[in-house]
Amino acid sequence: MKKSIGILGGMGPLATADLFRKIVLLTGAACDNDHIRIYIDDNASIPDRTAAILHGGPDPLPAMTDSLRKLEACGADCLIMPCNTAHYFLPHLQALTAIPFLSMLEATARACREKFPGKAAAVLATQGTLSAGLYQDALSGEQVPFLVPGGAEQEALMRVIYGGVKAGRPPESYRADMEMVLDRLAAQGADYFILGCTELPLAASLLGLSVPTVDPTSELARAAIRFCGYPVNPAAIL
Repeated sequence: MKKSIGILGGMGPLATADLFRKIVLLTGAACDNDHIRIYIDDNASIPDRTAAILHGGPDPLPAMTDSLRKLEACGADCLIMPCNTAHYFLPHLQALTAIPFLSMLEATARACREKFPGKAAAVLATQGTLSAGLYQDALSGEQVPFLVPGGAEQEALMRVIYGGVKAGRPPESYRADMEMVLDRLAAQGADYFILGCTELPLAASLLGLSVPTVDPTSELARAAIRFCGYPVNPAAIL
């Protein structure tokens, strides 16, 4: 029996739309009826996850739990979140429901091991994700070598994410920051880059970057498609 997806979204809205688009494009479907039923709660009122982790900002769990309950009521068979930093709260959310959450972090770590065996990944992510060690733990579990940005690079990435993509600024306003981060990490031995914030695949696309990357949004989309019993389109180009 085919299953459905619930997207706990709004973190942010553009990243949620990107995940939905990638699920549709990556599903092996010959017509409308071959696609997956998807429920989306685009709850943009969820408080910022990085601020909660690093600075004691408003707790996002109540709003995330509200979204969870709405997706339960819709009848979703699995739950996914288009926000890497939000995975800090995934164990708390999973304890509240019998519906399985699929982890973007785990899907990405598996993809790194399979696509770049023995190569070193650079983790591009928010300060909240990096501080919590979310990708460090997931990559270590798959024995993937990695390195993380230093303080100046983390600050530049936050400008790309928050001052650039989330703010709707044109890509040229954050090109210098993004290229600086890539250049410095490549010089330190990075072979490829994990776009470990859901705004970063959007930034990479808008900037036309040509460096080797792993897109966690696409990897989560593939994991959800497989979980629901549908084929992944091997010819899809994202």
